[in-house]
Amino acid sequence: MPELPEVETYRRFLDEIILHQPITAFEVRDAHVLGTDEDTLRRNLVGQQVTATRRIGKNCFLELSNGTALALHFGMTGDVGAYRDDHDAPRFTRAALHLADGLRVAFIDPRKFGRIRHTGSVAQYQQAKKLGPDALDVTAAHLQQVLGSKKSMIKPLLLDQSVTAGLGNWIVDEVLFQARIHPERRSNTLLAKEFKAIHAAIQLVLTTAITHEATYRRFPASFLIHAREWDTSATPGTEQHHCCPRHSKTEIAKSYVGGRATYICPRCQPVPDPLK
Repeated sequence: MPELPEVETYRRFLDEIILHQPITAFEVRDAHVLGTDEDTLRRNLVGQQVTATRRIGKNCFLELSNGTALALHFGMTGDVGAYRDDHDAPRFTRAALHLADGLRVAFIDPRKFGRIRHTGSVAQYQQAKKLGPDALDVTAAHLQQVLGSKKSMIKPLLLDQSVTAGLGNWIVDEVLFQARIHPERRSNTLLAKEFKAIHAAIQLVLTTAITHEATYRRFPASFLIHAREWDTSATPGTEQHHCCPRHSKTEIAKSYVGGRATYICPRCQPVPDPLK
């Protein structure tokens, strides 16, 4: 699933090719990905220009010259691309914006879980979807204010898009590993310095992922992601035992927290006292 780093990469790609180009046509190859009806989309797109691109969490927005916006959500397998001729269209192109310079911008989605929607504004969409502040914009003070009194475990709370938008499962595991906090810690037991550590880890993990264009193999050796079960260096069908990048003799442990597969270092992230 495209996470925040991938979507930010998509946004930057779109920002380079689409700004201030008149949209001459809106091509629909598979209406399944339309979250707004085709006629409404075409009426609000053709003849307009994209004046800016934005992102909140995993959602990408094209702000239009008529004051409205196009919201792109990429589901499980969504992507974007560009081409000029029909025979060059990327496989699984479901819709495309035709630009005045001849370029076509493709919305690609093999599994068709992504959605293209028209919205009155980015703020309107954010409110309707109950999205919290983008994870790159969130502050330690916000995290402590929203989560400091909650008795729930910290991992499910960080995955809640109404708390902060854009943190997916592997990202939260990485954040908590970098902050040295067990994912089952009750949020109301966290100290101010621990919320600051979580905030710093969010910034570290996301900026690192964006810098490397979400190519996980290029992440620093100090990242937990290299020890995850689905590490592509693992041989299919074989059991892999990966150790903590900080402690070479401590194996990474897998469990389930809030129904989600979770990876921790038992030494770096000790079990909180109430769970012992």
